[in-house]
Amino acid sequence: MEVSFANDELERLAHDAKYFAAYPHPAVKKYRMRIQLIRAAVDERDFYEMKSLHFEKLKGKRKHQRSMKLNDQWRLVMEIKKGEPKNSVLIASIEDYH
Repeated sequence: MEVSFANDELERLAHDAKYFAAYPHPAVKKYRMRIQLIRAAVDERDFYEMKSLHFEKLKGKRKHQRSMKLNDQWRLVMEIKKGEPKNSVLIASIEDYH
């Protein structure tokens, strides 16, 4: 899938191995792994098949977003953008869920 980023920090985090922003090292390591996984996916159905990702649709004001587990504390929030011939993913944020 095509991947875009909501801001420059998230994009740099995905590409610059020495950059960690304010996030803990283990969460950033998983983030980079998830970006690779997203790029390799055919579409979002691949994420639902992998139960360990805990890929789920958010509710309320954020019902247009999905989240994916990075580790026990951090989650990756994204938006699926419909497109032809295939969908793309906008990486919206990394959030502390605890």
